[in-house]
Amino acid sequence: MEQKEYGKAKQTAWLVLENAPGSLEWERKAEEARKAEEAQKARRAEELERQYFPEKLKQLGYEVKERDGVGYIVPPVCAIPAGTFLMGSDKRKDTQAGDNETPQIRLPLGEYEIGKYPVTVAEYRLFVEATNRAAPSQWEEQKKRPEHPVVYVTWKDALAYTKWLSEMTGKHWKLPSEAEWEKAARGTEGRIYPWGDEWDASKANTREQGPKETTPVWMYPQGASIYKVMDMAGNVWEWTNTVYKEYPYDAEDGREDENSTNNRVLRGGSWGSLARNARAAIRSNVGPDFSLYDWGFRLACFALSAGSKRT
Repeated sequence: MEQKEYGKAKQTAWLVLENAPGSLEWERKAEEARKAEEAQKARRAEELERQYFPEKLKQLGYEVKERDGVGYIVPPVCAIPAGTFLMGSDKRKDTQAGDNETPQIRLPLGEYEIGKYPVTVAEYRLFVEATNRAAPSQWEEQKKRPEHPVVYVTWKDALAYTKWLSEMTGKHWKLPSEAEWEKAARGTEGRIYPWGDEWDASKANTREQGPKETTPVWMYPQGASIYKVMDMAGNVWEWTNTVYKEYPYDAEDGREDENSTNNRVLRGGSWGSLARNARAAIRSNVGPDFSLYDWGFRLACFALSAGSKRT
């Protein structure tokens, strides 16, 4: 082999060795690539914040994140401890109670987390744009109010959102059962409203004193439940996972079957509701393919991890 060719071969061999996995040069380049990827992710996250993420939501504990180029928002949650609670109504205590709220029973539930607020337009917008799911009605108007609860979502839309967010975060997000929703709204001893047994129109967005439309999810802090969960009376009706059936509640009788096509339970009343229909025990029901201007939803979570932010 001529000297020139030998020199080329030797140089090529050294380059191969220097860049082989485990070599110093390979590790240096891998570290540079990792830092470049992190910087790119940070830039994408910053751009997502500028486009979609109101400063107020950041102050409330929402976090915008990115995975494989797709943005999503992790909401703040409230912890609901394990234990029993009074579910349903006792007409001797609550004279406005309907027959479908009785009998009242003491029901055990395990620990879980629930969204501090209903799902906002800002959160749902990232889902729509990432999945190409059909946008809700009046979407262009809704997008102008990112801090308001999203509306015009069907039960199937809400369920699809929970599955998408679970995939993005690696956590188990779902729609709360009506039992989980009710405990988070009224505590263990059966409060009539999230804040207590006496109606106070200043603590909820309802027909009595509200603006006759949705309001930002943070607007009524004085109406929070004992677990600090907000907007559980008024603003928007909220889908639960539960199939509508008569009481007493039994999670094992098919009412939590996600594959059922029967009517689902909505909870909490809305901006168009009177006080009676904003009570913590009120139950409405409708088909899973329907949507309306004051129907939204809230998330529950069952995988406690560093990825969730409690408030």
